[in-house]
Amino acid sequence: MNWNHFKKYHFNFPDLDFAIDLSHMSFSERFFEEKAPLINNAFKAMRELESGAIANPDENRMVGHYWLRNSKLAPDHDITRQINQTIDQILDFTEKIHSGNIKGSGGQFKNILVIGIGGSALGPQFVNEALCNHKTDKISVFFLDNTDPNGIQNTLAKLENELGTTLCIIISKSGGTPETRNAMLETQHAYEKIGLVFSNHAVAITGEGSVMDQLAIREGWLSRFPMWDWVGGRTSELAAVGLLPASLQGLDILALLKGAREMDEKTRIDKIEQNPAALLALSWFHATKGVGEKAMVILPYKDRLQLFSKYLQQLVMESLGKENDFSGKCVEQGIVVYGNKGSTDQHAYVQQLRDGTHNFFVTFIEVLEDGIQNPIEVEEGITSGDYLQGFLLGTRRALYEKKRDSVTLTIKKVDARSIGALIALYERSVGFYASLVGVNAYDQPGVEAGKKVAADILEIKKTIAKCLKDHPNQPFTVDELNNTLELGNQQETIFKLLQNLVANPCKKISVNRTADMSTDTYWFVE
Repeated sequence: MNWNHFKKYHFNFPDLDFAIDLSHMSFSERFFEEKAPLINNAFKAMRELESGAIANPDENRMVGHYWLRNSKLAPDHDITRQINQTIDQILDFTEKIHSGNIKGSGGQFKNILVIGIGGSALGPQFVNEALCNHKTDKISVFFLDNTDPNGIQNTLAKLENELGTTLCIIISKSGGTPETRNAMLETQHAYEKIGLVFSNHAVAITGEGSVMDQLAIREGWLSRFPMWDWVGGRTSELAAVGLLPASLQGLDILALLKGAREMDEKTRIDKIEQNPAALLALSWFHATKGVGEKAMVILPYKDRLQLFSKYLQQLVMESLGKENDFSGKCVEQGIVVYGNKGSTDQHAYVQQLRDGTHNFFVTFIEVLEDGIQNPIEVEEGITSGDYLQGFLLGTRRALYEKKRDSVTLTIKKVDARSIGALIALYERSVGFYASLVGVNAYDQPGVEAGKKVAADILEIKKTIAKCLKDHPNQPFTVDELNNTLELGNQQETIFKLLQNLVANPCKKISVNRTADMSTDTYWFVE
């Protein structure tokens, strides 16, 4: 590595305790100059977004997650007031919980159970893992983020004797998200089974007037916090979705917001070399050739950041994974994201990264402070933290020697301010990259399509179960069920649904298996 080259492409932002190093990217010396027109368009689009332009035409809504950490930027005073009131409400509710002014049936709350899916869980999980301190946290945090009944029961089992001191935070903008609704109903049943009133332990984070909002009002839940149309799930960590669990845990949410606000200020600068998000987005554009050619591997060298790649998977892939561009042309854009943590991943897949298929680029995340005082020496003059940095620098160099591109982000320490800054950095980078490749980062038609198909399949399952129950002990083949129910050519779906029905004894469906699955017969056991 040429020292002058390193100095040219190592960008330091000392007031943020942050640096971005692009010296291990293989772009040409004129790359920034060549891409200036594209990034200038991205700057313009971002200014329009922040000023309140309709960014999601599918839902006719603005996208305003940047206003969450600087409410003065909101396009009208009502939104500014809502943001400020919500932060005040969160801090006030937190004080009442921590002081014991609001209690559960079993006394002062000791646990939080966050029930959500996607952005309503990934952001809070990441922040919880990154900033938890088991010695100083006010409350322990648990999550239900799926509709897997076994997973739900395992989590509830951990809280079996403490439900009376567990506060449940249910997060759903519409109030009808199936995974969240199911987990809430399972949790409610667990409370009722031991004679506790669920509503005395429940808080809603939802849209005003939603099904859940109405339920919370009707049943008298402890409190309700807003989810706004102009904040998408994957960018909601710095709204009530993430701030309420973090505040109750005992984290400094004002520092989270401060870090994001400070990063936002840097990423509004219309000069590439002074804008960390522009630098990051352009590095992605180079590595992927602007067509998603390579995957993004996230390697944070800190245990606290191990969920960062999981959080970024949704932020990046849901935002950028689009079939069509703004003009309606089929472009099939996106960037695959995966990763875990260093140095664990060195023993998992760095061998392939160095010597295998060259279909990726790496982002190393370096944390300068070890995070402990008076570390022991594992050998003379060397601590475990020294080894961690050595492995990071060694892996980075090993990949560079094989002409594998990498970016290195450096933060001083993992704290609320730096986590807020990282969240803001990637939110802005995703927006810039979307502009560079001409897609809308703020809609998600594929997700909605998947939800619709899932609903249709569940209707078929109910129809199958009813048909079998209406004809007890009468055997049906897959084809016979398909014809009887007039489902068209749904044999594959019927077969898969029947396998699940048979595997769960409570459904009372039996099977007679033959050498040919088309002659297998299924019936309801009366």
